[in-house]
Order: sequence, then structure tokens, then C-alpha cells
Amino acid sequence: MKIETRSTMKNIFLTRIILLTILVLINSQALAQTEKVPRGGTLKIVHAEPPHLNPVLVGGPAVVIPACQIFASLLQFDENFRPRPYLAKKWEISPDGRTYTFHLEKGATFHDGKAITSADVAFSLELVKKNHPMGELIFGAIEKVETPDAYTAIFKLPHPFPAYLAANHPYFFPILPKDIYSEGEIRRHPANVKPIGSGPFKFVEWKKGQYLILDRYQDFFRKGRPYLDRIIMEFIADAASRTIALETGAVHLTWGGRIPLSDIPRLEKMPHLVITTKGNEAIGTRGILQINHRKPPLDNLKVRKAIAHSIDKNFFIDFLSGYARPAAGPLRYTNPFHNPNLPQYEYDPAKANQMLDEAGFKKGTDGNRFTLSLSFYPGGKPGGEFLRTQLRKVGIQATLRPPPDYATWVGRISNWEYELDWAPVGDFAEPVIAIDSVFTSKNIKKIPWTNTMGYSNPEVDRLCSEARVELNLEKRKKLYNRVQEILMDELPVIWVIDFEMPTLYNKDFDGIPMDVWGMLNPLDTVFWRKGKVGP
Repeated sequence: MKIETRSTMKNIFLTRIILLTILVLINSQALAQTEKVPRGGTLKIVHAEPPHLNPVLVGGPAVVIPACQIFASLLQFDENFRPRPYLAKKWEISPDGRTYTFHLEKGATFHDGKAITSADVAFSLELVKKNHPMGELIFGAIEKVETPDAYTAIFKLPHPFPAYLAANHPYFFPILPKDIYSEGEIRRHPANVKPIGSGPFKFVEWKKGQYLILDRYQDFFRKGRPYLDRIIMEFIADAASRTIALETGAVHLTWGGRIPLSDIPRLEKMPHLVITTKGNEAIGTRGILQINHRKPPLDNLKVRKAIAHSIDKNFFIDFLSGYARPAAGPLRYTNPFHNPNLPQYEYDPAKANQMLDEAGFKKGTDGNRFTLSLSFYPGGKPGGEFLRTQLRKVGIQATLRPPPDYATWVGRISNWEYELDWAPVGDFAEPVIAIDSVFTSKNIKKIPWTNTMGYSNPEVDRLCSEARVELNLEKRKKLYNRVQEILMDELPVIWVIDFEMPTLYNKDFDGIPMDVWGMLNPLDTVFWRKGKVGP
């Protein structure tokens, strides 16, 4: 039997990264020389209105989809999770895995015309570490950033951190202009709603409650891109109106459940529309029931397990027209670290009733045991209503708390002002992001997409700490397998379904990103078929 040492495996990994980088550079140069793509036109997107436009503070896809147009990052990723150049035209990794050297594109500028430099990269890293919900966990391993010249950024780590490279995406590490964002408090900065970025489209106008307009940045460093003249993100509050807008061609694209999945069978028959679930694998969208462990009786494990047994996942999936499958654990089934051998909480109301009785919550004369509030994200009302019905069957009364808007919902979760909450989350294919950032004690924060549940287990903390620095892939998987076993037993949240999130778009447009980040990408590749070909 052949046994590979850690050093050998590491060298093989580094060699592959270097070769892939070379191949991507060659292919991108060849494409730039040969493509003849129509230019011009306006793409209208149905979108949720964001609370702000600064991805350092995040706020989910509502923020990041427009932010990916406004801000660039060091890397992008292909359909196989492999890194490819973006602001960094090339990079090297030291043999010990502790030094990453990025070489920036010299022609890249911010939307005010100033060059993007290594100083902006170093500044942005500090902003992310201090303010991004996942910043400290993902980038805390970086000891310092050296900037020997304007176009070289050298990241120094005190120990190996195999998850680091995957985090160099605009969702986690947007590059912001230092001269603008260094003045004032970042969370109240005026540029959060009128940003100056570095991506293919620049901010033009945001009319609250109606639309966001982004125009082509003429000096974008990828010559000839973007192909579109303008992107308009329309905030259509009514779900039926969003569907009608797609049917009539008033809007051209949407993603991530903005259209009720029950409408998709009808939309599939529309000859002008394309519907695909390809792409978005890195996002790994899931539907979960968040649980605030500070709120009795949710601090009782038997209560949490009873709730898990009360949810009929298959009925949920039927309601979603088959665009989902039962969630089988803390990581999505497509995640390379998913543990397929976890025990499941089958739909069993009788067992749920028994567990609630054993926990000391007997039914009253009216059939009720206790009352909980149930929040849900904007657009999540059908899911909230379904869960309320399920809970009522076992004597739990759930009072729905509809959010008036996305910002209000984010505020409730951030401030721990909830008991149960039905929410979409992403696992992002990397367990440091999907597990460490959500379930470790150090990430109990008043920031969305962190451990707002207040869950704490020293064994989970220890295992995650070990896994973060483990370069041996199989050992790392074993550590995270054990973490998943603990989480599945203790239920910090209840994993309900894995969404198959469709992208719907008008056939007049092409070049829609279909890699693992899907719509959480710059849309510089999108073009209007009726546009002008040529200079």
C-alpha cells in the first residue's frame, strides 16, 4: 500500500494549484482574443432590497449580489471550486502553506479612477476581520499583510489554514478603497449606501422601495467588459407581481426564491424563459429553523428534538414543487465534507408528543403546551405558515412574526430578538464557514449569519480548532464528521431542507454565471443577444 506523507501531499496540492493558475491564465487570454460578444442593453433583475451596499458588513445575498457588481475581490472560482484570477492576476503559495503572495492587476482602478493597490487590500482585510460576520474565523489566521510594492500583497500566516484560499471571493473579501472607507465609522459610513467600488458596474441611484441602478464602468480592467450598459435591480414586494413581471418580460432575471416555487411549473412553459438549477453549489442554500437557546423551553434538548420530529419534510418538498430535498445534517449533501452516516429525525408526531410529555410540558385542556413566536425571512411566509401548522399538531402554538422588510428581519436576528426563525442559509462548501462561523462559542455575536442562537459546546470548539489547521484532508474530514454527529444530536438549529435554487432568466440574455458561486458573481460576462457586435 502506498503511503503519502503530509509533506508529499502538500507539495502535490501546491503543484496542482500552480498548474491550474497557469491554465486559467492561458484560457482567459485566449478567450479575450477570440470573443465577439454583443454589447449594450439593460438587464432588469427582480431582487430583495438590501439594508446597505457594503459587503464587509454583509446582509446575505440581498447585499452581496449587487455588491459583487460594485466590488471586486482577489479571486473567482470555476465550476469545480478551483480558484481563478480576478484582481489578483497570479499568486504563489509557500511550501509550508504559511505565505500567500498575490500579484495585482496593474490596470485595475476604483470607480473614482484611483488605482487599486496592495494598501487597499491590506486595509480591506482589517475591515473584514473586524466587521464581517465570518471575518475573524476565516481571516483571523492571517498574522499580517506585507506590501513590498503597490501591486504585491503578501499574506503571512502563523500556521497552515487550508480554508483560506477559498475565502478570497467577494462574498467574504471585497476590496474597498482605503482613502474613502478609512474616514468615519464603517457601520454608519455614507458610502455604504452610495459606494465607490472596483467591480464591473458602478453605483448610480438607489430609490428606496423601488430600484437600484448600476451602470457599466467604462474603465473596468477586464478590457471590453462588462458587455451590458446597465443593471436595474427592481424591488417588487408582491410575489405574484414578481411572477407576472417575468412572464411579461418586464424583468429579465431572478434568483434565490424571489419567485414562489409553486409558480415555476407554469413559468417552465414560457418559451422566452430559461430555468436552471446549475451553478450556486458553493452557496449551498438550505432552509433551517433557527432556535434561540436563551429562550425557555428551547433550551431543553427534548423540546428541540420533539420539534424536529414534528416537521414533515416531504410535504414541505411537495409544496416547493420538488425544488428541494430533505436536509440530512449540518452540511448540505453536495458539500465534500458532508457526513452521510448521521441519524435522522423522521417525521413522527407521536414521538414528538411523547418527548414533550417527558420534558414536562403536558397539554392543557385546550390541547396546547406552550406558545412560541416564529419569525421568517421576507418571502418565507408560506414556510412559516407550514411550520406553524406542524407545530400545532403536537400542541405548540406558534405566533407568526412577519417582517415588514429584509432589514427588519436581519435586525431581529442580529439582536437575538427571536425564539424560532425560518431562514435560508448557505454552507459555502467550506466547513470553516458553514460550521465554525455558526456553531462555535467564539462566534456568538450580534451579527447576522453568526452564532446568534447562543449555542456552546467546548468539544465542538476544540474539534473545529483542530480541523482549521489540519492539512491532511482525510484527518480533517474525520474531525468534521465528529462535529456533525454532535450537532445532529444537540440540534442548535433544525436543518429542514436543501433548496435546489433555480435561476430564471429571459432567453434574450446569455452569459449568466453557472459556476459554483452562480449569481454571487460579477455579471461582466452577461450579454444581451440583441446588442451591437463589434467596437
